[in-house]
Amino acid sequence: MNHIELFAGCGGLSLGLDSVGFELVMANELSPMAAETFAYNFFGQNLAQNTVNDDKTKNKAVWLSSSYDYASMPSRLREDPRTYPELGKGFCDIAQGSDLKGNLVVGSIVELNKWLEKNENILSQLKTGFMPKGEVDLVSGGPPCQSFSMAGLRQLSNDRNILPWEFAKFVGMIKPKFALLENVTGILRAFNHNGASFYAWFEVAKAFSEVGYIPVCLHINARFAGVAQNRPRFILIGIRADLYKPIIRSSTTVEVSILERSKVFFDRISAGETPEYGTLPCLDIVNKKDISFFESTFLSPLLKKKSDFYTVKDAIDDLRAESGLCTSSYVDNINRIFGIEIEPKSILNHELRRNGELVQRRFRIYQILSSVTNHSKKEAKKVISGKSNELSDSAYEELVAYDYLVGVGEYKKFSDKLELIKYLNEHSTRKQTQKALVASQPAPAALSIPDDACHYHHDELRTLTVREMARIQSFPDSFVFRSKITTGGQMRKFEVPQYTQVGNAVPPLLGRALGEVICNLIKKL
Repeated sequence: MNHIELFAGCGGLSLGLDSVGFELVMANELSPMAAETFAYNFFGQNLAQNTVNDDKTKNKAVWLSSSYDYASMPSRLREDPRTYPELGKGFCDIAQGSDLKGNLVVGSIVELNKWLEKNENILSQLKTGFMPKGEVDLVSGGPPCQSFSMAGLRQLSNDRNILPWEFAKFVGMIKPKFALLENVTGILRAFNHNGASFYAWFEVAKAFSEVGYIPVCLHINARFAGVAQNRPRFILIGIRADLYKPIIRSSTTVEVSILERSKVFFDRISAGETPEYGTLPCLDIVNKKDISFFESTFLSPLLKKKSDFYTVKDAIDDLRAESGLCTSSYVDNINRIFGIEIEPKSILNHELRRNGELVQRRFRIYQILSSVTNHSKKEAKKVISGKSNELSDSAYEELVAYDYLVGVGEYKKFSDKLELIKYLNEHSTRKQTQKALVASQPAPAALSIPDDACHYHHDELRTLTVREMARIQSFPDSFVFRSKITTGGQMRKFEVPQYTQVGNAVPPLLGRALGEVICNLIKKL
C-alpha cells in the first residue's frame, strides 16, 4: 500500500500509517521547522548540517519555492512561510517527477496544486505512485485547524479555512482509492455567517463529493484508540465512487447501513442538488451515540479501548526525577510499535524548563485545585483572580487539607482561613486556562505550548517537557524533535517549534488505527 501525506507536520500520521504497511509516495508540509523534524526521522537527514558541498540530488526535503538557494539551508529552515516567493520567482528544487518520489515537498498546498496543474507530466507520474500502471491508495492529512478550533479565534474568513478545500482539490487531481482528512472537533460546530449557520464539515463533505468521493464522516476520540489523551477529532474518509460496489459486496449488513447513507448524499451532489444540513450523518463515538457502528465494522480499530483508558501517569511517570522508575505497558507498547527501546539516559527532548519560585507556587496551587471538587475550585479561582476575598467553610475545609509551597523546597499547611485567602490572592495571573494534569486521567486535548499545563506530581512543580508531551501523544522515545524548542510573541504566527509540532500532530496510535481502517476497506476490494 502507498500514500501521499498532505499537511504532514512532524509526521505523526505518517508514523502511524507506516506502522501498518503504507509506503510514502510523497509528503507536503508548509513549515520548514516541522519539515526539519520530518526529514530527520523519516529520511535520516539532518538538514541543519547541510553544507554547500552536499550532493543536492540526495536531499529528500525539496522546496517548492524559497527565497534562499540550497546552499543557504540554515536560512531556509527559519524562513517565514508567509514570505515564500510566488512560483517561478524563487529557488525551486523540483525539475522532474523523480524529485518528488518518496520526498517531502516544503511549500504551500495552494501553490503545490497550482504547480501540478502546470506540470501535467509530473502530475501523471504522481497519480501512478511512480509505478507502471499504478495508482495511489491513500491521500491523507490534517489541515491546520486553529480557526475551526473551539479554543481558537473561530474566524470563518481566516485564510487557513480554505485548506480542506485545497485538500479536496488535490485529491480530485490524484484520484487515490481513498482520502483521509483529520481535523479538530470544532469543525462540527456551526459558524454564524451573515445570520445563518455554516457547518464547515458539511461543506467539506460536499467538496469531496464533487471530486468523486463518497464521504464517511466520524466524530472520534484518540483515547479510544489507546492514546493517553482525551482528544476528540473529526475524520472524513473519502471512498472513490467506482470502488463503492465492490466494497458493498464484501460488507456486512451494519457496514452497508453506514455506507448507504453516505452514498445517498453523494448521489444528490452528483445530480447537481444542494442537500440541506442533516442529510449526511456523522457517526459519533465521542458521545457514545454510535458505538455499535464501530464495534464490529471496518471502523473497529478506532474503538480498541472502551474503558480503562491510558492515563498521564502511564505516559510520563517514569520520566520524573526520582530514579529507578519503570516504564508502563503504554510506553513499552509505543516504543515497540513505532521505534526502538532506548536507555532512559539516552532520551532526547527532555530538557526541563526553568520556573521561578512564584510560578512553582502557582503550580502547586493548580495541583491542589485539580484534586478538589468543582465548587471549591471555583471559589479558589475567584480569590486568585481578585474577584472575591471569601471562601465558604466547605471550600476552606477541602483546600486546607493540602500543603502549599511557601519557599524553595518549603511547604506549609494553613490553619487560618484569612491566611489562606491572602496566600491565594498573592498568586494572581493572566493565564487563567493553565491547569495541572491529573495523574489518573488522560491528558486534556489542548497541549501545544509549555504553558498549557503543569506536572501532576507534588515534587515536580514544572511544565512538561517536549518528550513528556510527545509520550502523551504516543510518539516513541526514538522519535526526535528538531528545530527550536518554543517561541513567543508575533513569531507564533508562523514558527512551528518542537512543542507546537507535538501539539499539532496526529497521535501516531490514532494514525495507526486510521491506517487499519483503510486497510480494512482495501481488503474488501
